[in-house]
Amino acid sequence: MKKNDLKRQVSEAITACQEKQAEEITILELDQGSGAFTDYFVVCSGTNPRQIQAISDEVEERLEKAGQRPTHVEGYKQAEWVLLDYVNFVVHVFSEKARKFYDLERLWKSAKRLEPGELAKTKRTAARSVVKKRA
Repeated sequence: MKKNDLKRQVSEAITACQEKQAEEITILELDQGSGAFTDYFVVCSGTNPRQIQAISDEVEERLEKAGQRPTHVEGYKQAEWVLLDYVNFVVHVFSEKARKFYDLERLWKSAKRLEPGELAKTKRTAARSVVKKRA
């Protein structure tokens, strides 16, 4: 998958999380040398099981419209930690308690932390350079 396509899909997942009022959205760009099995983690929290499921549903719906389906979904019924695996990136939607317990940000501390807007900036910058080339 092209890097820009991947960033666009991760941005869509982030937007879905934001639309459903997810809290503490963190993006981890995983280093290839770290033994990571994917390029990005999108990590966020919901305040209750219904919101966690709503966030997960919105991510799936938005990405499905873009032609992307998760290869694996785990934890949806319990809604403590929902994992949506899109191969090149994984979305983790946690309850506050589960997020503190598993602490993925600490486990993957070598990963580069990105803010939600950083991927969108990359997208806009790429779009501007295409427009400049055409001019």
